[in-house]
Amino acid sequence: MIESGTIFGWSVLAKVPLRKWLAVLTVVAASALSVERVQAQVPSRPNILVMIVDDMGWADLGVQGSIDAPTPNIDSIAKDGVRLTNAYVSAPVCSPSRAGLLTGRYQTRFGHELNHPMADRGPVGLPVEEQLWPVYFKNAGYVTGHAGKWHLGNTQMTQFTPNARGFQDSYHFAGAQKLPHPKLPYSHNGKPEQSDEAYVDDGIAASACQFINSHKSEPWFFYTAFLTPHEPMDLPNGVEDRFSGTAEVKRRKFLAAMSLMDADVGRILKTLKETGQDERTLVIFLSDNGAPTGNGSLNTPFQGSKSTLWEGGIRSPFLIRWTGSLPAGGVLDQPVISLDLLATALSAAKIPASSDHPLDGVNLLPLLKGETTAAPHEFLFWRYGDQWAVRSGNWKLVHAGKAKEAFATRLVNLQDDLSEAHDLSEQHPEIRARLQTAWDDWNRSNVPALWGK
Repeated sequence: MIESGTIFGWSVLAKVPLRKWLAVLTVVAASALSVERVQAQVPSRPNILVMIVDDMGWADLGVQGSIDAPTPNIDSIAKDGVRLTNAYVSAPVCSPSRAGLLTGRYQTRFGHELNHPMADRGPVGLPVEEQLWPVYFKNAGYVTGHAGKWHLGNTQMTQFTPNARGFQDSYHFAGAQKLPHPKLPYSHNGKPEQSDEAYVDDGIAASACQFINSHKSEPWFFYTAFLTPHEPMDLPNGVEDRFSGTAEVKRRKFLAAMSLMDADVGRILKTLKETGQDERTLVIFLSDNGAPTGNGSLNTPFQGSKSTLWEGGIRSPFLIRWTGSLPAGGVLDQPVISLDLLATALSAAKIPASSDHPLDGVNLLPLLKGETTAAPHEFLFWRYGDQWAVRSGNWKLVHAGKAKEAFATRLVNLQDDLSEAHDLSEQHPEIRARLQTAWDDWNRSNVPALWGK
């Protein structure tokens, strides 16, 4: 028997048999060991989740000011994270924009400047010499995955498949079929499979959730490429009913498609929370380019659309959330570009960049955390066929337009003229000359486009 007193720092108020004390100590020790094991299973480096949407306009999120687009789940990323209001993609169309995003380099440096006329059916792809996000992360011990659109090469050619470019687990939804007939076709690591989901983005979200559930105890990078709101606007029966008050057919279909995609974003975010991975996942949301003229989306208040280098073609909603590491509800107006996202994710994961593939993007974490207010770039550049542009501070020199129309070259001050309607070249020739020189110097490092015209 043990008399009243203390044992191992615990107060003993009554006589307790020794065997009972030993039993208690055994349970406590086992519990401590269990906690240590659980803690050891939690990765110390953050997961990285990128969600990119297809052909969505600047104005079509609630957090961007929309009053008719129902996007509470996407908006929650901004509410719990940071929204960047002067964020750009590096090209005004799908494939080159994604090439820039996934390499962290201006795609004009390696010729991936234009969409191929045959899309992913052509005998080409993003040059294999370029290194993509998943290679960096896989080499650093991360598990890498992808679901949705690809558009970076012919997947019938081994060297251009998502798996060959570093994704260990790939669910490729080609996008030609958005509704089940009778099921949704997709390719899982190159093998044909079918999904029971009712809509293509539902299938993409289900694949993402499956991946997240399967990798709770190891760090991962997952690239989610939704197919909404790119046309065709094929929708499940009844989805448009809640938008019956919208008379314009294309807008009504667009809003219905956005509601489905937002629900799928919510499904993925819910899976993060339910699996205990919410606070250790860096979440990034953006669109690949501005809205085209015919899908019901809006680029308000900007001029231009997809395929142009006016603001409406290249300015994109950027939302970034890393709970506990980034401030909630932050809004930043410094000009940034999609090329910055790789450098930022690598810094968060403490992975060095490659000296063989120098990045054009920069690490945004000091800006996102409020450690600096300085603009990350002195200049941002674009070249898309015959169009070109450069931005420095609030000034933009742009040579842009649509096919079969005369291009305009204008010096605009975006602080005062978001519609880029007023050419200030005569009033500020020295600024125009400085921007023209900067673009000319940058363009010397580019190569001719590998395809297209």
